[in-house]
Amino acid sequence: MAVKVLVVDDSGFFRRRVSEILSADSSIQVVGTATNGKEAIDQALALKPDVITMDYEMPMMDGITAVRHIMQRCPTPVLMFSSLTHEGARVTLDALDAGAVDFLPKNFEDISRNPEKVKQLLCEKILSISRSNRRISHYSAPAPVAAPAPTPAPSSIGSFGNSAPVRPAPAPIPARTPAASPSSPAPKRKNYKLVAIGTSTGGPVALQRVLTQLPANFPAPIVLVQHMPAAFTKAFAERLDKLCRISVKEAEDGDILRPGLALLAPGGKQMMIDGRGAVKILPGDERLNYKPCVDITFGSAAKSYGDKVLAVVLTGMGADGREGARLLKQGGSSIWAQDEASCVIYGMPMAIVKAELADAVYSLDDIGRHLVEACI
Repeated sequence: MAVKVLVVDDSGFFRRRVSEILSADSSIQVVGTATNGKEAIDQALALKPDVITMDYEMPMMDGITAVRHIMQRCPTPVLMFSSLTHEGARVTLDALDAGAVDFLPKNFEDISRNPEKVKQLLCEKILSISRSNRRISHYSAPAPVAAPAPTPAPSSIGSFGNSAPVRPAPAPIPARTPAASPSSPAPKRKNYKLVAIGTSTGGPVALQRVLTQLPANFPAPIVLVQHMPAAFTKAFAERLDKLCRISVKEAEDGDILRPGLALLAPGGKQMMIDGRGAVKILPGDERLNYKPCVDITFGSAAKSYGDKVLAVVLTGMGADGREGARLLKQGGSSIWAQDEASCVIYGMPMAIVKAELADAVYSLDDIGRHLVEACI
Protein backbone atom coordinates (compact mmCIF):
# COMPACT_ATOMS: atom_id res chain seq x y z
CA MET A 1 0.00 0.00 0.00
CA ALA A 2 1.10 3.54 -0.75
CA VAL A 3 2.20 5.76 2.14
CA LYS A 4 -0.51 8.38 2.70
CA VAL A 5 0.79 11.93 3.19
CA LEU A 6 -0.84 15.16 4.36
CA VAL A 7 0.99 18.31 3.17
CA VAL A 8 0.65 21.37 5.43
CA ASP A 9 1.89 24.83 4.43
CA ASP A 10 0.34 28.28 3.99
CA SER A 11 2.19 28.76 0.68
CA GLY A 12 0.16 27.51 -2.25
CA PHE A 13 3.32 27.15 -4.32
CA PHE A 14 5.01 25.04 -1.67
CA ARG A 15 1.97 22.78 -1.20
CA ARG A 16 1.74 22.18 -4.96
CA ARG A 17 5.47 21.59 -5.39
CA VAL A 18 5.75 19.15 -2.49
CA SER A 19 2.58 17.36 -3.63
CA GLU A 20 3.97 17.05 -7.17
CA ILE A 21 7.28 15.64 -5.94
CA LEU A 22 5.62 13.09 -3.67
CA SER A 23 2.90 12.09 -6.15
CA ALA A 24 5.56 11.23 -8.73
CA ASP A 25 6.60 8.32 -6.48
CA SER A 26 4.21 5.39 -6.92
CA SER A 27 4.75 4.31 -3.31
CA ILE A 28 3.46 7.64 -1.95
CA GLN A 29 -0.06 9.11 -2.11
CA VAL A 30 -0.87 12.71 -1.16
CA VAL A 31 -4.28 12.37 0.49
CA GLY A 32 -4.81 16.03 1.40
CA THR A 33 -3.38 19.47 2.06
CA ALA A 34 -3.87 22.11 4.76
CA THR A 35 -3.02 25.82 4.96
CA ASN A 36 -2.59 26.22 8.74
CA GLY A 37 -2.16 24.28 11.95
CA LYS A 38 -5.86 24.11 12.77
CA GLU A 39 -6.69 22.64 9.36
CA ALA A 40 -3.80 20.22 9.82
CA ILE A 41 -5.31 18.84 13.03
CA ASP A 42 -8.75 18.46 11.42
CA GLN A 43 -7.31 16.79 8.33
CA ALA A 44 -5.10 14.48 10.39
CA LEU A 45 -8.12 13.28 12.35
CA ALA A 46 -10.27 12.88 9.23
CA LEU A 47 -7.74 11.41 6.77
CA LYS A 48 -5.49 9.45 9.15
CA PRO A 49 -2.34 9.95 7.05
CA ASP A 50 0.79 7.86 7.55
CA VAL A 51 3.03 10.98 7.46
CA ILE A 52 2.48 14.73 7.72
CA THR A 53 4.81 17.37 6.25
CA MET A 54 4.56 20.55 8.31
CA ASP A 55 5.68 24.15 7.91
CA TYR A 56 6.35 26.19 11.04
CA GLU A 57 5.14 29.70 10.28
CA MET A 58 1.42 29.68 9.39
CA PRO A 59 -1.66 31.80 10.19
CA MET A 60 -4.22 30.82 12.86
CA MET A 61 -1.99 28.14 14.38
CA ASP A 62 1.75 27.57 13.90
CA GLY A 63 3.29 24.19 13.10
CA ILE A 64 4.73 23.47 16.56
CA THR A 65 1.37 23.96 18.27
CA ALA A 66 -0.24 21.76 15.63
CA VAL A 67 2.34 19.02 16.18
CA ARG A 68 1.63 19.01 19.93
CA HIS A 69 -2.12 18.64 19.34
CA ILE A 70 -1.62 15.91 16.73
CA MET A 71 0.65 13.94 19.04
CA GLN A 72 -1.97 14.08 21.76
CA ARG A 73 -4.98 13.23 19.57
CA CYS A 74 -3.70 11.04 16.72
CA PRO A 75 0.06 10.38 16.94
CA THR A 76 1.48 10.58 13.42
CA PRO A 77 5.06 10.89 12.11
CA VAL A 78 5.68 14.55 11.21
CA LEU A 79 8.41 15.89 8.91
CA MET A 80 9.10 19.58 9.54
CA PHE A 81 10.43 22.07 7.00
CA SER A 82 12.96 24.53 8.38
CA SER A 83 15.06 27.51 7.35
CA LEU A 84 18.85 27.14 7.56
CA THR A 85 19.35 29.88 10.14
CA HIS A 86 20.16 29.88 13.85
CA GLU A 87 16.55 30.89 14.56
CA GLY A 88 15.31 28.24 12.14
CA ALA A 89 17.39 25.69 14.01
CA ARG A 90 15.91 26.72 17.35
CA VAL A 91 12.37 26.51 15.99
CA THR A 92 13.09 23.10 14.48
CA LEU A 93 14.42 21.81 17.79
CA ASP A 94 11.22 23.05 19.44
CA ALA A 95 9.25 21.06 16.84
CA LEU A 96 11.25 17.92 17.56
CA ASP A 97 10.61 18.42 21.28
CA ALA A 98 6.91 18.71 20.46
CA GLY A 99 6.99 15.31 18.77
CA ALA A 100 8.08 15.78 15.14
CA VAL A 101 10.23 12.91 13.86
CA ASP A 102 12.59 14.67 11.47
CA PHE A 103 13.13 17.79 9.39
CA LEU A 104 14.34 19.05 6.03
CA PRO A 105 15.77 22.47 5.24
CA LYS A 106 13.51 24.77 3.23
CA ASN A 107 14.98 26.53 0.22
CA PHE A 108 13.42 27.37 -3.16
CA GLU A 109 16.80 27.36 -4.87
CA ASP A 110 17.56 23.70 -4.18
CA ILE A 111 14.32 22.57 -5.82
CA SER A 112 15.02 24.49 -9.01
CA ARG A 113 18.78 23.77 -9.06
CA ASN A 114 18.73 20.04 -8.35
CA PRO A 115 15.13 18.78 -8.47
CA GLU A 116 16.07 15.10 -8.74
CA LYS A 117 18.22 15.21 -5.62
CA VAL A 118 15.49 17.03 -3.68
CA LYS A 119 12.86 14.56 -4.89
CA GLN A 120 14.97 11.57 -3.86
CA LEU A 121 15.77 13.00 -0.42
CA LEU A 122 12.19 14.01 0.34
CA CYS A 123 10.70 10.70 -0.77
CA GLU A 124 13.31 8.71 1.14
CA LYS A 125 12.55 10.69 4.30
CA ILE A 126 8.80 10.17 3.90
CA LEU A 127 9.13 6.42 3.36
CA SER A 128 11.58 6.02 6.24
CA ILE A 129 9.64 7.95 8.85
CA SER A 130 6.39 6.24 7.81
CA ARG A 131 7.92 3.17 9.44
CA SER A 132 8.92 5.01 12.60
CA ASN A 133 7.64 4.30 16.10
CA ARG A 134 5.93 7.68 16.32
CA ARG A 135 2.50 6.23 15.54
CA ILE A 136 1.92 4.79 19.01
CA SER A 137 -1.36 5.54 20.76
CA HIS A 138 0.28 5.95 24.15
CA TYR A 139 3.25 7.98 22.89
CA SER A 140 4.01 10.92 25.13
CA ALA A 141 5.97 13.74 23.54
CA PRO A 142 8.64 15.41 25.67
CA ALA A 143 7.58 18.46 27.60
CA PRO A 144 8.36 21.60 25.62
CA VAL A 145 11.53 23.39 26.61
CA ALA A 146 10.84 26.66 28.38
CA ALA A 147 12.06 29.36 26.02
CA PRO A 148 10.99 32.72 24.70
CA ALA A 149 8.39 32.60 21.95
CA PRO A 150 10.24 32.04 18.68
CA THR A 151 10.40 34.75 16.09
CA PRO A 152 9.04 33.43 12.78
CA ALA A 153 11.88 32.47 10.49
CA PRO A 154 11.80 33.70 6.91
CA SER A 155 10.35 31.07 4.62
CA SER A 156 11.66 30.12 1.24
CA ILE A 157 11.08 26.37 0.20
CA GLY A 158 12.41 23.58 -0.60
CA SER A 159 15.53 22.77 1.25
CA PHE A 160 18.21 22.43 3.02
CA GLY A 161 30.78 26.54 27.41
CA ASN A 162 32.00 27.17 30.17
CA SER A 163 30.78 24.97 33.02
CA ALA A 164 29.15 26.59 36.03
CA PRO A 165 30.16 25.36 39.50
CA VAL A 166 26.68 24.04 40.22
CA ARG A 167 23.89 23.44 37.73
CA PRO A 168 20.23 23.04 38.70
CA ALA A 169 18.68 19.68 38.12
CA PRO A 170 16.86 19.65 34.78
CA ALA A 171 13.11 19.39 34.66
CA PRO A 172 12.04 15.78 34.16
CA ILE A 173 10.98 14.75 30.67
CA PRO A 174 7.87 12.56 30.53
CA ALA A 175 8.89 9.14 29.28
CA ARG A 176 7.15 7.41 26.44
CA THR A 177 5.97 3.96 27.43
CA PRO A 178 6.34 1.55 24.53
CA ALA A 179 5.73 -2.15 24.81
CA ALA A 180 8.28 -3.83 27.03
CA SER A 181 11.29 -5.40 25.35
CA PRO A 182 14.14 -7.55 26.66
CA SER A 183 16.90 -5.51 28.26
CA SER A 184 20.48 -6.36 29.18
CA PRO A 185 21.65 -6.57 32.81
CA ALA A 186 22.96 -3.44 34.48
CA PRO A 187 26.56 -2.70 33.44
CA LYS A 188 29.66 -3.28 35.55
CA ARG A 189 31.77 -0.29 36.50
CA LYS A 190 34.91 0.35 34.43
CA ASN A 191 37.44 3.17 34.22
CA TYR A 192 36.35 4.52 30.85
CA LYS A 193 38.37 7.38 29.40
CA LEU A 194 35.69 8.36 26.88
CA VAL A 195 31.96 7.99 26.25
CA ALA A 196 31.08 8.32 22.55
CA ILE A 197 27.45 8.58 21.42
CA GLY A 198 26.21 8.44 17.81
CA THR A 199 22.68 9.05 16.55
CA SER A 200 20.54 10.39 13.71
CA THR A 201 16.75 10.55 13.25
CA GLY A 202 15.14 11.00 16.66
CA GLY A 203 18.54 11.83 18.12
CA PRO A 204 17.96 15.37 19.40
CA VAL A 205 15.26 14.24 21.81
CA ALA A 206 17.09 10.99 22.61
CA LEU A 207 20.30 12.82 23.51
CA GLN A 208 18.30 15.20 25.68
CA ARG A 209 16.81 12.27 27.58
CA VAL A 210 20.19 10.63 28.13
CA LEU A 211 22.35 13.65 28.96
CA THR A 212 19.89 15.26 31.40
CA GLN A 213 20.30 12.18 33.62
CA LEU A 214 24.03 12.73 34.07
CA PRO A 215 25.36 14.52 37.18
CA ALA A 216 27.71 17.51 36.96
CA ASN A 217 30.56 15.36 38.31
CA PHE A 218 30.26 12.74 35.56
CA PRO A 219 33.87 11.51 35.38
CA ALA A 220 34.29 10.71 31.68
CA PRO A 221 34.60 13.11 28.73
CA ILE A 222 31.80 12.71 26.16
CA VAL A 223 31.73 13.15 22.40
CA LEU A 224 28.42 13.37 20.51
CA VAL A 225 27.80 12.77 16.81
CA GLN A 226 24.32 13.79 15.59
CA HIS A 227 23.52 13.88 11.87
CA MET A 228 22.56 17.54 11.50
CA PRO A 229 23.23 20.49 9.13
CA ALA A 230 26.00 22.96 9.90
CA ALA A 231 23.57 25.72 10.87
CA PHE A 232 21.91 23.54 13.52
CA THR A 233 24.61 22.03 15.72
CA LYS A 234 25.56 25.23 17.56
CA ALA A 235 21.92 25.90 18.52
CA PHE A 236 21.49 22.27 19.56
CA ALA A 237 24.62 22.34 21.75
CA GLU A 238 23.42 25.56 23.39
CA ARG A 239 20.05 23.96 24.14
CA LEU A 240 21.61 20.88 25.69
CA ASP A 241 23.99 23.03 27.75
CA LYS A 242 21.03 24.88 29.28
CA LEU A 243 19.15 21.67 30.07
CA CYS A 244 21.99 19.52 31.42
CA ARG A 245 24.08 19.56 34.57
CA ILE A 246 27.16 18.63 32.54
CA SER A 247 28.50 21.21 30.07
CA VAL A 248 27.78 20.83 26.36
CA LYS A 249 29.34 22.79 23.50
CA GLU A 250 29.81 22.53 19.74
CA ALA A 251 33.29 21.10 19.24
CA GLU A 252 36.06 23.29 17.85
CA ASP A 253 39.42 22.27 16.50
CA GLY A 254 41.86 21.98 19.39
CA ASP A 255 39.26 21.46 22.14
CA ILE A 256 40.52 19.22 24.94
CA LEU A 257 38.38 16.42 26.33
CA ARG A 258 37.65 16.71 30.02
CA PRO A 259 35.27 15.14 32.56
CA GLY A 260 31.81 16.65 32.70
CA LEU A 261 32.05 18.12 29.19
CA ALA A 262 30.21 16.83 26.10
CA LEU A 263 31.50 18.00 22.72
CA LEU A 264 29.04 17.91 19.81
CA ALA A 265 30.49 17.34 16.34
CA PRO A 266 29.82 20.39 14.13
CA GLY A 267 27.47 19.84 11.19
CA GLY A 268 29.06 19.58 7.77
CA LYS A 269 32.45 18.52 9.22
CA GLN A 270 34.16 15.50 10.76
CA MET A 271 35.35 15.12 14.34
CA MET A 272 38.31 12.99 15.39
CA ILE A 273 40.11 12.49 18.70
CA ASP A 274 43.84 12.00 19.16
CA GLY A 275 45.71 10.16 21.90
CA ARG A 276 46.35 13.38 23.84
CA GLY A 277 42.62 13.99 24.24
CA ALA A 278 42.57 16.79 21.69
CA VAL A 279 39.75 17.17 19.17
CA LYS A 280 40.46 17.58 15.48
CA ILE A 281 37.76 19.12 13.29
CA LEU A 282 38.22 18.32 9.60
CA PRO A 283 36.34 19.47 6.48
CA GLY A 284 33.44 17.25 5.48
CA ASP A 285 34.52 14.79 2.77
CA GLU A 286 32.05 14.86 -0.13
CA ARG A 287 32.62 11.12 -0.62
CA LEU A 288 31.01 10.43 2.75
CA ASN A 289 27.23 10.33 3.13
CA TYR A 290 27.29 11.73 6.64
CA LYS A 291 28.90 14.96 7.81
CA PRO A 292 29.49 14.43 10.70
CA CYS A 293 29.97 10.66 10.49
CA VAL A 294 29.74 8.38 13.54
CA ASP A 295 32.13 5.85 11.99
CA ILE A 296 34.86 8.49 11.66
CA THR A 297 34.65 9.58 15.30
CA PHE A 298 34.31 6.03 16.66
CA GLY A 299 37.24 4.89 14.53
CA SER A 300 39.52 7.64 15.84
CA ALA A 301 38.45 6.84 19.42
CA ALA A 302 39.35 3.19 18.86
CA LYS A 303 42.82 4.15 17.68
CA SER A 304 43.42 6.62 20.52
CA TYR A 305 41.82 4.92 23.53
CA GLY A 306 41.92 1.18 22.89
CA ASP A 307 39.66 -0.64 25.35
CA LYS A 308 38.76 2.46 27.41
CA VAL A 309 35.78 3.66 25.31
CA LEU A 310 32.09 3.18 26.03
CA ALA A 311 30.22 3.76 22.75
CA VAL A 312 26.46 4.14 22.54
CA VAL A 313 24.42 4.00 19.32
CA LEU A 314 20.99 5.60 19.52
CA THR A 315 17.99 5.91 17.18
CA GLY A 316 18.62 6.70 13.52
CA MET A 317 18.27 5.61 9.90
CA GLY A 318 20.95 3.59 8.16
CA ALA A 319 24.02 1.89 9.61
CA ASP A 320 26.44 4.73 10.43
CA GLY A 321 28.44 3.72 13.50
CA ARG A 322 28.58 0.01 12.75
CA GLU A 323 32.09 -0.05 11.25
CA GLY A 324 33.43 2.34 13.87
CA ALA A 325 31.88 0.15 16.55
CA ARG A 326 33.55 -2.86 14.98
CA LEU A 327 36.95 -1.18 15.39
CA LEU A 328 36.13 -0.28 19.00
CA LYS A 329 35.04 -3.83 19.70
CA GLN A 330 38.24 -5.24 18.22
CA GLY A 331 40.18 -3.00 20.63
CA GLY A 332 38.24 -4.26 23.64
CA SER A 333 35.89 -1.31 24.16
CA SER A 334 32.21 -1.64 25.09
CA ILE A 335 29.26 -1.02 22.75
CA TRP A 336 25.67 -0.33 23.78
CA ALA A 337 22.65 -0.07 21.47
CA GLN A 338 19.24 1.46 22.07
CA ASP A 339 16.42 -1.10 21.98
CA GLU A 340 13.90 -1.24 19.14
CA ALA A 341 10.86 -0.36 21.24
CA SER A 342 12.23 3.03 22.35
CA CYS A 343 13.76 4.05 18.99
CA VAL A 344 12.05 6.46 16.63
CA ILE A 345 13.88 4.70 13.78
CA TYR A 346 15.47 1.32 14.53
CA GLY A 347 18.21 1.50 11.92
CA MET A 348 21.61 2.38 13.40
CA PRO A 349 21.10 0.37 16.62
CA MET A 350 19.73 -2.57 14.61
CA ALA A 351 22.90 -2.57 12.49
CA ILE A 352 24.96 -2.86 15.70
CA VAL A 353 22.81 -5.69 17.06
CA LYS A 354 22.70 -7.64 13.78
CA ALA A 355 26.48 -7.40 13.47
CA GLU A 356 26.69 -8.90 17.01
CA LEU A 357 28.66 -5.91 18.26
CA ALA A 358 26.37 -4.91 21.14
CA ASP A 359 27.54 -5.72 24.65
CA ALA A 360 24.21 -4.44 25.98
CA VAL A 361 20.83 -3.30 24.63
CA TYR A 362 18.95 -0.77 26.74
CA SER A 363 15.75 1.24 26.58
CA LEU A 364 16.36 4.94 25.99
CA ASP A 365 15.18 5.95 29.45
CA ASP A 366 17.63 3.51 31.08
CA ILE A 367 20.76 4.56 29.18
CA GLY A 368 21.57 7.68 31.22
CA ARG A 369 21.21 5.82 34.51
CA HIS A 370 23.38 2.96 33.25
CA LEU A 371 26.05 5.41 32.07
CA VAL A 372 26.25 6.69 35.63
CA GLU A 373 26.47 3.14 37.00
CA ALA A 374 29.20 2.20 34.51
CA CYS A 375 31.38 5.27 34.98
CA ILE A 376 30.97 6.49 38.58
